[in-house]
Amino acid sequence: MKKTIVSTVKVLFIAAAVVIAAVFAINFYVVKNTEQKIYEADNLKAFDADCILILGAGVRDGEPTPMLRDRLITGIKLYENKAAKKIIMSGDHGSADYDEVNIMRQFALQKGVPEEDIFMDHAGFSTYDSVYRAKKVFDASSIIIVSQKYHLYRALYISEKLSVKACGVSAELNKYGGQLKRDVREILARDKDFFKCIAKPEPAFLGDKIPVSGDGRATKDGF
Repeated sequence: MKKTIVSTVKVLFIAAAVVIAAVFAINFYVVKNTEQKIYEADNLKAFDADCILILGAGVRDGEPTPMLRDRLITGIKLYENKAAKKIIMSGDHGSADYDEVNIMRQFALQKGVPEEDIFMDHAGFSTYDSVYRAKKVFDASSIIIVSQKYHLYRALYISEKLSVKACGVSAELNKYGGQLKRDVREILARDKDFFKCIAKPEPAFLGDKIPVSGDGRATKDGF
């Protein structure tokens, strides 16, 4: 009986070690596969992007969180420097009382971005959904993704696997509280999306095409 217990413990220990090793190996692969696609903002003139994709990062009391504010500042600066002619604000607008994208849009309008150049992706509920919808709904084949660096690796990996030409620009303009927790959670998120990119499921919502080459005002009223 004692030998059986010891053998079982050994098997469980080995299985746990294999799982942990696989988790970190996939994480390493995702990071190394995409790190060369992260650029400085002034090195994008030749990229010929259809749009700048700004990924949501939460709102509080009607204002962008510090992380989202930095993403917006970075994305708008790229737009002003003519890195792309259009911006997609992609975030969570899954209920009437939580609306990232309209707050993102309002921020850009206050900075002088014309409303016809601002597209709102109301169903950007995840990084995967945002990239998938940029391609399938907004008809963008090349995008500049704006987020903090730790998040860009995953967004760029998803883009590659969904056959979207993409590069990333880091919006890490400040230090953010709780970053260690985010870094640990991101390892698991990279693993999750690694497998998701194999299956390639459709996002929660798709809908009719709204080409990013058109007028962003067509996206003002929801999904």
